[in-house]
Formats: sequence, structure tokens, C-alpha cells
Amino acid sequence: MQAQVKWVGDEMFMGISESGHTVVMDANGGKLGPSPLENVLLSLGGCSSVDVVSILEKARQDVQGCVVEIKGTRVDSVPRLFSDIHLHFVISGNNVSEKHVERAVALSADKYCSVALMLNKAVNITHDFEIKEPV
Repeated sequence: MQAQVKWVGDEMFMGISESGHTVVMDANGGKLGPSPLENVLLSLGGCSSVDVVSILEKARQDVQGCVVEIKGTRVDSVPRLFSDIHLHFVISGNNVSEKHVERAVALSADKYCSVALMLNKAVNITHDFEIKEPV
């Protein structure tokens, strides 16, 4: 897998993925695009969500929605690394089993999500979930 990041002016950078997709990053507090560290949180949330939805679908759960709210806490010293990241999964669907959601979230965190497994070496990652019936 390869990627390229190109400086486009001021504190703006354009990331180009191997598959040809573009992401604009703004190192100036994320005013015009997500910052690089915001992209780390988005990548973690995306990777984890893919796993959770896939596992729940394989378990024949009637999943209608999956939102993961991510909170990253950074240290006060430079470099301002993440010390803790918490993922809160909100799963909606009809008669979705708590046991299946708990298992899916745990499997993603401990076995399948490449982003979480890499970050886990330096960051305390926690997770929880709630299940909502669709409206």
C-alpha cells in the first residue's frame, strides 16, 4: 500500500491514496479540512465500524445504523500525542442482541481493526456501546 502527501500552500496538505482518493488536511487547527490527528481518529472509527457492522451482519443481526463517537485525549507536552481514545458505538436496528454487539466491538478492538491494533501499542483505547431501536 502506498500514499502521497503534497503540500499545497500555507498549512494545507493533500493526501492521495493508492486508490486515487484525495483527502485535504489542514494543520492550522483544522479550519479548512481535518487535521492529521483528526484523520487518525476518523481512520480508527472507520476501521472499527467496518468490522462491527460486518460481524453483526454475519451474526444475522438486523443492523440499520452504526455511528461511532470518538473522543481523543492528548497529552499536554510536545509532541501532543494521544494518551487515550474512547469509542462509543451507537447501533440501531430491530431486536439487535446486546451479546452480539458486545462481541463485535471486542473482536474489532482486539483482533480485526488494524488501526486500533497499531495505536494500542501507545494509546489506551477503550470502547462501549448502546443499542437503539430504529425510529
